[in-house]
Amino acid sequence: MARQFTRKRLEPVLVAAGQRLTGRAVLGATIGNILEFYDFGTYSFFAIQIGQAFFPAGDPFASLMLSLATFGAGFVTRPIGAIVLGSYSDRAGRRPAMTASFAMMSAAILLLAVTPSYETIGVAAPLLVIFARLMQGFALGGEVGPTTAYLMEAAPAERRGLAVSFQPASQQIAATAGALVGEILSLTMTSEALSAYGWRIALLLGAATLPFGLWLRSNLPETLHRADTSAPGVQPVRRSPTARRIMSLGFVILASCTIITYVTGYMTTYALNTLQVSAPLAFGATLISNTVGIAAALLGGWLADRAGRRHIMIWPQTAALLMTYPVFFWISESRSALALFGGLGALTLIGTIPYSAFYVSMAEGLPKNIRGGAFATIYAFAIAIFGGTAQPLVTWLIHLTGSPLAPAWYMLVASAAGLCAMLMIPETAPLKIQNAALR
Repeated sequence: MARQFTRKRLEPVLVAAGQRLTGRAVLGATIGNILEFYDFGTYSFFAIQIGQAFFPAGDPFASLMLSLATFGAGFVTRPIGAIVLGSYSDRAGRRPAMTASFAMMSAAILLLAVTPSYETIGVAAPLLVIFARLMQGFALGGEVGPTTAYLMEAAPAERRGLAVSFQPASQQIAATAGALVGEILSLTMTSEALSAYGWRIALLLGAATLPFGLWLRSNLPETLHRADTSAPGVQPVRRSPTARRIMSLGFVILASCTIITYVTGYMTTYALNTLQVSAPLAFGATLISNTVGIAAALLGGWLADRAGRRHIMIWPQTAALLMTYPVFFWISESRSALALFGGLGALTLIGTIPYSAFYVSMAEGLPKNIRGGAFATIYAFAIAIFGGTAQPLVTWLIHLTGSPLAPAWYMLVASAAGLCAMLMIPETAPLKIQNAALR
């Protein structure tokens, strides 16, 4: 990869003429997301066992709700981290912001993994867990914006969609790894061992990537100071009506994506707690769904480079909206492996495609001098409001109504809102805009 150095700071800058987004650069940019969603997925998968370790209660429902509430605590500090680290990435560069985020994330996941249980140290245990979640939330708040900006800025214009699709794909890779670890542990350990220390093994496996991740990020080339090669008409002026409109629509779409992602991530707990299926079947369904999601995320980015951003957002989103209720009805009625694997896998395949196109559209639509901070802030607020509440809300709705279809209704509302926003978002694909200008 060709490099040059700025006079202001001795850090490598990608040269526009010969840029190549190497596998190492992609991994370095997305490894924080991988760790983030591995940890979040692992916590979700083992919410029952973590609740028993840190929040013992006479009522299993109360223990689970306390565990999920602590899961949600990590979303409270996300907007703060987004503003601080996202703005830092727009001033100092994408690389230092991503490195700082990953370092804080590393400390948080280690603290969570080694904290003794409530039986050992009493009330200090849940307090330490909550502190770890708050610290992790701050770090993760500034993670997605800078990495998305980095991937978009480092890639050639004709391959931005595919490059940025590694952002959602990395989330699915992490969720798949978490589900695979959960599946292996549930098959090889007794339920008592799984509750006692199995979930700690899962977290420590994620922590094993920390030294490698810090090394990768500290050696990434910088993209902030590179000349912008966006097509005319793509970049709005800071605080212009166009920029504000893109940010508002982006918030709605990210809220929709967040609800769908976290309700889908809740499927292991849902299958165990509501459908009463076996642990291997519950983890297996999530594993299949997330594996399909990896391919769907990359496919969405690849298609967005060829057909434009809007088409690849709108049509798959419409199909996913129509599929949601029938799939959940099939799962809740049959409670079979075919329904869980096939239904959830098909819904994930169609429903993941639009969001790769959206990620690159959002990054292209924001001016470079606020791209990292604005994307991070919008993402963090959407996650904090709708991600932190999704799983406790679904648990409460199921408990209140007694209906296993409660998650489907929540996902339907979210999908419909996302589709409405997608219909109003402008096309940002450089090749599409250039072709339209020539007509």
